[in-house]
Amino acid sequence: MLVFLVKRLLNAAAVMLAVGFLAFMIFRFVGDPVELMLNEQASQQQRDELRVRLGLDKPFVMQFATFIANAVRGDFGISYRNQQDVFTLIVERFPATLELVMLATFLSLVVGIPLGVYSAIRREKPLAKLIQFVSVLGVSLPSFAVGILFILLFSVSLGWLPAFGRGQVVQIGWWSTGFLTHSGRLALILPAVTLSLFQITLVMRLVRAEMLETMRTDFIRFARARGLPDSSVHFRHALRNCLMPVITVTGLQIGNLIAFALVTETVFQWPGMGLLFVQAVTFVDIPVMAAYLMIVSAIFVTLNTLVDLTYALVDPRLKQDAIAGGAGGR
Repeated sequence: MLVFLVKRLLNAAAVMLAVGFLAFMIFRFVGDPVELMLNEQASQQQRDELRVRLGLDKPFVMQFATFIANAVRGDFGISYRNQQDVFTLIVERFPATLELVMLATFLSLVVGIPLGVYSAIRREKPLAKLIQFVSVLGVSLPSFAVGILFILLFSVSLGWLPAFGRGQVVQIGWWSTGFLTHSGRLALILPAVTLSLFQITLVMRLVRAEMLETMRTDFIRFARARGLPDSSVHFRHALRNCLMPVITVTGLQIGNLIAFALVTETVFQWPGMGLLFVQAVTFVDIPVMAAYLMIVSAIFVTLNTLVDLTYALVDPRLKQDAIAGGAGGR
């Protein structure tokens, strides 16, 4: 088991080094930081001094090593556009993104699981077929189009919900939240629903497929033969055996939601990490772009590593393989 853990951690470190190299290349080839940070009237001496201060006069390998060492400490430099520490900027925006992602994940489970169960146990009913049809639309429609339609309907036409912004937020230490204010909760609804639509359809279709497979197993037949009511068979026995893949996929999808929330955040002008990244691309703010790439990749790698380790602990076959691999290595 120790060998398995070490292998996974080494793989994670290798992936982060590769991502760090890509982020470093952004600094090298997207644009010259000196030209971006100084105006056209700057003298050559000022340019040379800034180049030395940024460490751009050093060899390539030393620059990369310095970049990785600084990134490990959370030091990604100064934003060209905001003239603030990049890590501080991202920490300020992270609560808004995480709040949006957590609510979208909650909605996907609360809505997707019941719909998946119903469409499995009542698959011949017209409503179940309608749910299946709507799920295809949910997978197919791009989130920016859904967001714009929601704004036109619920903000412009009906005036029920705000079209942009986060509403009033409350600071709890360094954390900011809109859950504690009325305007903050209203502002969350449209972007959270928009972000959760694909996840809802994913969870629903996964639960439906797992339920249909589980309902054909012997232990479900035995449960029916014992005279258990349908509700007990469906929810206590069948559904409980379907939740493991749902939890796994949901955990992995959290990383995807954090990474790709930038589209939803841009449509609703939600002040999260995604909107910060889009603004950084617009203004060629290279330190922010590199930091976003590194942090989102770290989230992905951490989630995947935790899932691998959880599987190794839960699945006896993987545990046995890990033990056999360690014995073979000796």
